[in-house]
Amino acid sequence: MSSSRNLIAVLLGGAVLATATAWAGDTTTAVPPGHNGDHNSTKYYKGIVSAKDLKVWREEGTGNGKLAHYKPATKIDYYKIGTTPTAAQITGWTIAVPPSGQNLPVGSGTADKGATIYASNCAMCHGGFGEGKNNYPALVGGVGSLGSPSPEKTVGSYWPYATTVWDYINRAMPFYAPHTLKPDEVYALTAYILNMNGITKSAWVADAKSVPLVKMPNRNAFNWKDPRPVTHNVACMKNCVSPSSIKITSNAVTMNLTPRMTGPVDHMKNGK
Repeated sequence: MSSSRNLIAVLLGGAVLATATAWAGDTTTAVPPGHNGDHNSTKYYKGIVSAKDLKVWREEGTGNGKLAHYKPATKIDYYKIGTTPTAAQITGWTIAVPPSGQNLPVGSGTADKGATIYASNCAMCHGGFGEGKNNYPALVGGVGSLGSPSPEKTVGSYWPYATTVWDYINRAMPFYAPHTLKPDEVYALTAYILNMNGITKSAWVADAKSVPLVKMPNRNAFNWKDPRPVTHNVACMKNCVSPSSIKITSNAVTMNLTPRMTGPVDHMKNGK
């Protein structure tokens, strides 16, 4: 929990806090520059860094001797930026819902209720029927396209678990205000999206027990074991493929994965 607090404190407090924390260290075991055990000694840079440059580096790194024991230049909280997160704040973000449905909260929702929430929070990006809009991803369609030159990975054609739908919405949606939907709203959106894909019926109720039981169309098509051989980073030494024979046959733009134009996402047009 201590590590989690430090990490989130950095996120909430800014890079300044991170710098101060990193410098603090264990001053009782730190090795002063130039002493035995100091791996910044000149001998480690011989033939790589000139003595003149190394001298400048060392002076900067030790504050011209003032930081010989690697103490922070300023005390933590000197800049009065950020606050230490509370246990409740950490708990609000340490969320994870595996395929088993563990950690799903109490609540429920139907496709009918989800339709209203979707129209207000999701349709602007994903389209009124989940077809995708303004180069945002489609949520519906693409069934049977995964083996084609232009696979369309949607909730219905690709995602292996319905719990992932709930988890992703809960974590990241809506795009402009993530982590603001209540559990009942997330359940309702999950039910609506699954229903749009023809996976569940309109009267189906999504809750902590029913969502993990949903059999997604593409679940059995996933290979959960990495088929690649373990090479331990051993370079190919025989029967190697000639680099000249390797050709790029596709890219992100031609596969409609990313636009070329820079700027606000809403203004991007495919292939321009």
